[in-house]
Amino acid sequence: MNKAQLVEAIADKLGGRQQAADAVDAVLDAMVRAVVAGDRVSVTGFGSFEKVDRPARYARNPQTGERVRVKKTSVPRFRAGQGFKDLVSGTKKLPKGDEVAVKKAPKGSLTGGASATVKKAAAKKATTAKKAAAKTTATKAVAKKTTAKKATPTVKKTAAAKSTAAKKTTAAAKKAAPAKKATAAAKKTTATAKKTAPAAKKATATKAPAKKTATRKATAKKTTARKK
Repeated sequence: MNKAQLVEAIADKLGGRQQAADAVDAVLDAMVRAVVAGDRVSVTGFGSFEKVDRPARYARNPQTGERVRVKKTSVPRFRAGQGFKDLVSGTKKLPKGDEVAVKKAPKGSLTGGASATVKKAAAKKATTAKKAAAKTTATKAVAKKTTAKKATPTVKKTAAAKSTAAKKTTAAAKKAAPAKKATAAAKKTTATAKKTAPAAKKATATKAPAKKTATRKATAKKTTARKK
């Protein structure tokens, strides 16, 4: 059965073909708009229409077998009601005559039905938004903890490296201190030696004439003895 045949089937009940076509168009338009907006359209005894989000995934091309990436998308889904299932399976029989196969809505349920549906949809959206916000907050908290854990070992390693470098510098300074002292002592010794050297030379120069004088006296004595 197509749309034209559907209109023809209900034309007698609605007072004409045009009225039936308008009714079908209005019902389908209302259902499509509600599902696109994310609302669930539920008809008791018949089924429900709703929007389902499908995440990105990989699929295979049936002709080539090639792996293909499928983008994230949303699709409409229909779930048959229990009454519809029972009629199709044969558990229940279709009513005879002009009686409606699908259960009629209870009395009073149609009053304010639109506003009730809108309220339910709004509540559903609000709940979904709260859950999404909670998940985002939890994810951020986990990310912060992970970052803090990763940063702690790095800080410890850096501190340990600095401490090791400081210890090495101190040890090198301690080793260098005796060498500096030895160098200073050597410089002092050299300076003392330089100061002592002129004095020694002067002393040697002073003693040398005394030896010459003694030699001359001895020579004079020998000469006098020969003359005698």
